[in-house]
Amino acid sequence: MPGNDMLAARLTIHLDAAVLWHHRPAYAELVHRAHREGLIGASVFHGVTGFGAGDPKQSPLAPKGPCAVVIVDEEPRLRDFLPQVADVLGETSAVAVLDRVRIHTPWARE
Repeated sequence: MPGNDMLAARLTIHLDAAVLWHHRPAYAELVHRAHREGLIGASVFHGVTGFGAGDPKQSPLAPKGPCAVVIVDEEPRLRDFLPQVADVLGETSAVAVLDRVRIHTPWARE
C-alpha cells in the first residue's frame, strides 16, 4: 500500500545544553511547554561538538555542549508557539529555525 505524506513544519531550536532556565535545563523547559501546548511531538538531540553565538563547545557528556530541540506540528501552531517561548530563547541565546517539511508514513491512514 502506498504511504501518505502530510504537510507540516519543523521548529528546531539550537542552544547550549548546559544553560539553565529557573534551575532546570532550558531544553527541558522547551519540551515541557511544547507538550503543554499539545504539539505533535518534540525531541532533544545532544551534539558532540558545535558552535554558534559563542565559543566552540565540545563534550562527550550530553549535559554539556550543543543540543537541538526539534518540534513538529502544523506551521501556524509552531508560529503561535514561538512567542510563548520567547522568554527562554532570549535569555539563553538560542536560535530557532522554522522550516516546512513533509511527514511520511509508510502506511495509508484510514
